[in-house]
Amino acid sequence: MLSLEEAQSRAVDLVAAARRAGADAADAIYACNASTNVSVRLGALEDVERSEGEEIGLRVFVGQRSASISASDMNPATLATLVDRCIAMAREAPEDPYAGLAPEDRLLRRKLPALDLTDPFEPEPADLRERAMIAEEAARAVPGVTNSEGGGAATGRSQMALATSHGFAGAYAGTSHSTWVSVLAGTGADMQRDHASHSVRHIADLDDAETVGTRAGHRAVARLHPVKVESGVMPVIFDPRIGASLVGHLIGGMVGPAIARRSSFLLESLGEKLFDAPITIIDDPLRPRGLRSRPFDGEGLPVERRALIDAGVLTGWLMDSASARQLGLEPTGHASRGGSGAPGAGVTNVHMEPGTLSPGELMADVKRGLYVTELIGMGVNGVTGDYSRGAAGFLIENGAVAQAVSEITIAGNLKDMFRALVPANDLLFRYGMNVPTLRIDGMTIAGG
Repeated sequence: MLSLEEAQSRAVDLVAAARRAGADAADAIYACNASTNVSVRLGALEDVERSEGEEIGLRVFVGQRSASISASDMNPATLATLVDRCIAMAREAPEDPYAGLAPEDRLLRRKLPALDLTDPFEPEPADLRERAMIAEEAARAVPGVTNSEGGGAATGRSQMALATSHGFAGAYAGTSHSTWVSVLAGTGADMQRDHASHSVRHIADLDDAETVGTRAGHRAVARLHPVKVESGVMPVIFDPRIGASLVGHLIGGMVGPAIARRSSFLLESLGEKLFDAPITIIDDPLRPRGLRSRPFDGEGLPVERRALIDAGVLTGWLMDSASARQLGLEPTGHASRGGSGAPGAGVTNVHMEPGTLSPGELMADVKRGLYVTELIGMGVNGVTGDYSRGAAGFLIENGAVAQAVSEITIAGNLKDMFRALVPANDLLFRYGMNVPTLRIDGMTIAGG
């Protein structure tokens, strides 16, 4: 794996080659990663996988025409051919008045912020195997667990470098450590599956393997003997591990490309109060050790902590430079890049700030409702906001979690759901997107 300095130099050199070959402007992105994954099943080693890869992508502009291309072969002759092909493609591309690099006066010029994303410790495959074994063994030890889909442990390191022809060059790296396990409970037609996992930047922050396994086992056993639910309208409470998907749908309607295409259910909602509760949703790319933290965006612009929803109000769109130009606005530092293609827009570490009620208090007055722990399918219309997804979880009866339920559908409209949403006070930072337990009244339930 290249050093950060070498990775950045490679991107800078490719941009310089494109300019010498006739491009009016260019940017290049270099990405490499290496990971080791060990998986076990039923107490036996199942697989040890080591993967390493690198890719470099080039985007060039000839007037208002642009093209992009990528390669995984870093041979100088290959990269020279890459430059020539990309410029030839750009000259044949249609003109796009909105395409171009980010505004030069907005580029990140200061020293990159220190985000503590890399852990110098790299566990050996034997360490990963031991962790995977402990996790699976703990899950299988839970009474009622009858089979296993396996457990695993992984470690990895990734690096990214970006260079532009108008003066930006930067690079950063990140590490990851993770443990997971998935088991089955019950027998025959009544078998139920569930899982648990944890991923972090630094191994010191990782849940111990026994905790991960025990959590998976108890989750699977709790789902045994599900009952049917009659159709109707009732409160739904979302477990934190799946409630974040609701924020994901919100963000999908806030990205600049969707607004520019006029294909978002939030199109007329800028500055409006979307939530009746004083809910605040934060995007924080600068969180130390954050799973999605980064010191700059996919176009070399600075990033900052920002309230996407402030006391219930939609504060603005999430824009890369192209969608910002199309809308007559400024980019917001939310550009995201892959190895090829133009940047899109996206978020980093997102969380919903907690409310004041405990999860128990949140459901205390629910006579009959649902506690949802799994969502199935993708029945969400990003243009209208109509929401319909398969679900599984537990009945809530007289303020307490009761029997498991499955084969149900929950439905509503995202705007109505946001207005009815109430968060609990149990926010934990475990994922790239984090929410507390959420309650939404008035959802339509279709039983199996």
